[in-house]
This record gives sequence, structure tokens and C-alpha cells, in this order.
Amino acid sequence: MNATTAIDFKKLRDEMVSRQIAARGVRDPRVLEALWTVPREAFVPERLAELAYDDTPLPIGEEQTISQPYVVALMAEALELRPEDRVLEIGAGSGYAAAVLSRLAREVWTVERHESLVREARERMARLGYSNVRVVQGDGTLGWPEHAPYDAIVVAAGGPEVPPALLDQLAEGGRLVIPVGPDVRTQNLVRVRRKDGKVLREDLGPVRFVPLIGAQGWREEGGGFTAAPQAPVADLGGRPGEPVTEDPVAEARAGEAARAAEAALEVRPVSGMLAPAGLPAGVVLSHPRPAGPPEEVAALIREEAQPFTDLETADLGALLERIGDSRVVLLGEATHGTSEFYRFRARLTRELILRKGFNIVAVEADWPDAARIDRHVRGLKASSSEDPTFTRFPTWMWRNREVRDFVHWLREHNEGLPDPEGKASFHGLDLYSLYTSISSVLRYLEGVDPEAAQVARLRYGCLTPWERDPALYGRAALTSRFALCEAEVLTTLREMLDRRMEYAAGDGESFLDAVQNARVVANSERYYRAMYYGSAESWNLRDRHMFDTLRMLLGFRGPEAKAVVWEHNSHIGNAAATEMGARGELNVGQLVRDEFQDYAYLIGFGTDHGTVAAATDWDGEMEVKRVRPAHPESYERLCHLSGVPSFLLPLREPARSELREELEVPRLERAIGVIYRPETELLSHYFQAVLPWQFDEYVWFDETRAVTPLGSEETSGPDLPETYPFGL
Repeated sequence: MNATTAIDFKKLRDEMVSRQIAARGVRDPRVLEALWTVPREAFVPERLAELAYDDTPLPIGEEQTISQPYVVALMAEALELRPEDRVLEIGAGSGYAAAVLSRLAREVWTVERHESLVREARERMARLGYSNVRVVQGDGTLGWPEHAPYDAIVVAAGGPEVPPALLDQLAEGGRLVIPVGPDVRTQNLVRVRRKDGKVLREDLGPVRFVPLIGAQGWREEGGGFTAAPQAPVADLGGRPGEPVTEDPVAEARAGEAARAAEAALEVRPVSGMLAPAGLPAGVVLSHPRPAGPPEEVAALIREEAQPFTDLETADLGALLERIGDSRVVLLGEATHGTSEFYRFRARLTRELILRKGFNIVAVEADWPDAARIDRHVRGLKASSSEDPTFTRFPTWMWRNREVRDFVHWLREHNEGLPDPEGKASFHGLDLYSLYTSISSVLRYLEGVDPEAAQVARLRYGCLTPWERDPALYGRAALTSRFALCEAEVLTTLREMLDRRMEYAAGDGESFLDAVQNARVVANSERYYRAMYYGSAESWNLRDRHMFDTLRMLLGFRGPEAKAVVWEHNSHIGNAAATEMGARGELNVGQLVRDEFQDYAYLIGFGTDHGTVAAATDWDGEMEVKRVRPAHPESYERLCHLSGVPSFLLPLREPARSELREELEVPRLERAIGVIYRPETELLSHYFQAVLPWQFDEYVWFDETRAVTPLGSEETSGPDLPETYPFGL
């Protein structure tokens, strides 16, 4: 029997529509009904059928994907379809979106450039009975003029601009919805209307689609993409390929944005070798200078690189000189599961503690878990009710031999220091630990103020149903049936802060821990609520929380405190120098740069190939996966072409200015998190960046291997203290 026959797809489809679509703001009842009736599992490869109703793109062949259901719904609603409309879709893919549109309109023509996908989509439409869908093969950027005009046109791929041919085929009163952006990684969904011979354009928000390839889209050249030259828009005037707008508000905003960009460049020029503070992402990612030949850029990297063969014995003296008097050093990683990244961070952190007086290690981990590590390495009293650390997905991220070895060293180092104030501490910056943080706050208050503990317990009761699965709270909070818990959790935090002098008099360390856990609860409530709106706000809230936690730690340890931070490149590199900024996202690196200026040093990491510890899906099992060689248009490929197996690359003040100039041309950069999907790597793991504005230094390992997760036999036994933080 086929394994998928046991899956209740109707139930999954109902849940998808109610939780992923309707709960996130799609209100058109006809669109919701269409999504209820079209079986998405029939439009994905059989091996992926069980994932059909996850809100994520899925690979379908020819390096294409089926769009996530929410985006299909969003675009369908934006088209404002009527039963009598004729629709043109560009990018048939597997045919799923066309099938949804066929439930909303009289006729759907869908164009696909890949012959194999056309053949499969035609067969699928015939088998499922979608008789009002016509699948044709051609260059989608040119539309399908034989049956024009169309009442609605939708494009399921991202182009540099709206193709003039599609505008020509749009009927009076028609709507055209398409992702557009200045490069293949940065796109906004726009809706274009034809009205009285003019075109009005609206921005519907950031999205990410595969590139729109064709005569009036992107051209594939040498493994990369360039914008195809465009002809003038027929009978509309304006510059080539640029639709005309009659919206004076939009024109005014565009003018203000342009003037702001010019002012930023004029008022905040590059100081030394740092990226301009507050530089608009659109300016960062636009660069008039063409990229040099990869071999020539690789040669410059080879000349400037500072090679090393063994990271344990490498001479880091020059790097420490470049770090200088920095108060904050941010150490990144290009994956969440690469041994070399962890081991180099541990090696450099040891040097910073021993030779530069750093006394805070802050990592991308939950506060309660890291607090147990902190008590262990500083010899502080452990809580009697502590649970094992790092048991939440992804366990391997901190529960590995590389981290264990560093924790051993940190404890031994601290034991040799007579002054407790001189010991280096270990802290988590993240906010996922809703359940354990609530427990920690209540446990603390019960010890110092039982009456306040009783009140806090009642307030936190609002979150009790969601403690074990806080993402469900975010989902429920989108509907009016559930009250928000924001006021209750903020009141508890505020009252603790109001009484901080009284509480902290007994034990300042315990009070700090309790207050931070209360902050985690408050920010977790907002985070899980924001994540269901699908906007940049959830990312920004998380990184602001991590930055605020870092700043709080520095303040608590005093004016001489120095912190080293371990987080992913996407958190510690300056977001203003990447496409994240174009999406309205900021990160810890940007906030640290703005706050500490030259007294912050940002170090990124990269690799070309090897193995990595990662999962295929969230909450899935850890796998050791093969990392694909880097994309031809990426910074990683340039480093690989240098032929140097491992090196340090100074970016803030390189010896040769030509290197910085070459690297200032925007390129792709790879980011592998706890999930790695090699089959969709370009779409899901690359983003555009300007490396020397993103980082002050870059650490390269051409070939890397996965971290080694800890087994129970390695975290227990008579030779380990009872308080050992990794005990199972």
C-alpha cells in the first residue's frame, strides 16, 4: 500500500486554509473556497506529498518550485478575479496555481518554458478535470498574445521589472500581479492596474520567487543572471520598461526615498572602511561598477589572504591587533552545524579572554539553558529543579563535542581566578524558551516574594495553554476569539523592575536571571504573535531582543566589560549591507555597529563544500548532509578559486584597496541554518550582500565537516560533576 494513502489530506487541506491562509489575512471567500477544493498533494512529487500542506515552496523539477500556499492565495486575492475573467499565468510549474485560478475565472492560459513541466502539467489537468486551463510552452516574459487581452495576468517568477509585453496584453481595467526587484534575490510583489490608458502600480510587500527568465526578464549568463534590455512600453510613454504612474502620493514617496538615499551618501560617507550607518539597502545593493573576472578577484584574495593550516596552532596575533580595543567582537558561522566554525570561535574566544580581558561569552541560545552553563563555568550554586540543557530542537547546535570542549576550558580557566568578578560568564541571547522562562520567574519570586509569585502565576495563566507549543499562541492570537497576553506579561516584568533594589539586595545574579527570564516571556509573546503575520517584524523583534540582552549584560558587568558573541552570519553581519535590509529587516550586527561604531569587530565565516549537521524540516532529525560546492556568482566561489584551503581575510582595512573595490560589487552569499535543502539551495540558502560592508574580517575553510553531537554516554558518568550542564 502507498504510504500516502494513510494521510488524511482533506484534514490537512482544511487546516492549511484556516491556519495558514485565512488566519493570516486572506479574506476573499472565493479564494478560500478554491484552495479548499484543489488537492495540492496532486501537484507535488509523490515523495513530497506528505509535505503538500506545509506553508513552504517545494521542488518540482527543472530547479523550479511550487509556491507556498499563502503566496498563491495572496496573489489570487490581489488579482480581484470575477467569474467571467480571462487569466494569463506566467510560470505554470506543476499547475497548482493555475488550478486554483481556474476555480475563480472563466478561462486560464498558463505559460511554462520547460517542456517536461508543460507535459506533466497538461497530463495532470486532464486527469483532474481542470478543463478550462490551457498549458502552453513559450517565453513567459512575452506573454501569449494570440489570446490577448486578458482581464488578469499573474507571474509566478521574479523579474527585474514588469515586462512591457505583458502590459500590452492587459485589458482595460485589468490587473497584473508580479514580483519585481533589482536582483534575483530581492523582490517585492506589485499590482499593476490599467485604467484610462494609464498604469497604476501598488507595492504589496516583499516576496521571493525563482527568476523570471526570458527576453524581457532575466538572462542566464555564466551561471549568473543579468537583466535583459527592454523595449519602450507601447503607447504609455516613459522610460524603457518603466510603467507610468498617476499616483502623486507614490511619486512623492519615491522622490523622498531617492533624496534620503542621496542624503545618506552625502551626510554619512564611508568612514575609514566601515559601511555607512543607516545606508539604505537599495543603495548598498546597487553598484555601477561591473564585477571583475572571477579568476582575477580570486587572485586578489589569494594575495591578501593570511593562510593557516591548523586552527588550534594558528598565529592569531595579527587578528588580535586588528580587533584592537573593540568592546564587542561578533563571531559568525555560515551554518549551524560545522565543526571548524565552532572550533575557531572557541580558539579565538580563548585568546580574547586571555589576552584582551573579555569576560562575557554570549551565544545564540536560550537564556535558561545557557544560564545553567554559566553557573557551571563560574562555580555558582545550581538550581535544585534544573532540567537538562539544550533539549529543544535543534539539540546538536549547542549539545556537541565542540561546545563541550570549550565549556571544559572555560570552567578550568575560571577556577584559576581568585576574584569572582574576573571570571568569564556564559549567556544565551535568544527568546524561544517561553515555558522554562516562566518557570524560572515563578521559582525566583517564590523565594523572594511569595505574594508577588502568586500574582505572577495568575497573570502568566493567560499563556499556560500555549507554554509547550508557543507557536500555537501566535496562531490563536490572530483571531478575535483569543485575548492577547501582552498586558499581563509586561505588567509582571514592570513590577519586577520597579522593585529591583529590594530584590537585588539579596542576590544580584539571581535577580538578573529572573528579570531576563521575564523579558524573554514578554518578548516571546510578541515574537510568536508577530511570526504569524509573515512580516519582517518577527525577525526584527528577535534580533532587537538579542541586542538588548547583550547591552544589558555589558551594563551589568560594568564599564570595563567586553563581550564576544557567537551567532549565525545572518545575525552578526551588518544587515544594512545585505538584501535583508531591503526587506526591512535589521539584525544584531547592524545594531551593534550603530551603537559601538569602530569599537565593534564583525567576523564572518564561509565554506565551499564538505558536510554539515542539519535537518530537512523544522523539528526533524539531525542528518549529516553533503554541502554542495558554492554557486558561481557567490563570494564563496571566489574564495574557493583562490586555492587557499583556510585563511583570514581582513576587510576593514585591506592592504590593497583593489580587493575591497572588487568585493564591494554585490554578490550571492550562502546561509545554511538548522535546515538545509540542497535541492533548492539557490532559492532557500543564498542572499545578496556586500561582503566588506557586512563584515570586518572573513574566515575561510574550503572544506569543512559536521559537528559531532553528544550522546548520553558522553554526558554522564562518575568522572563528571553532578552539576555538569550537559547531563542527560
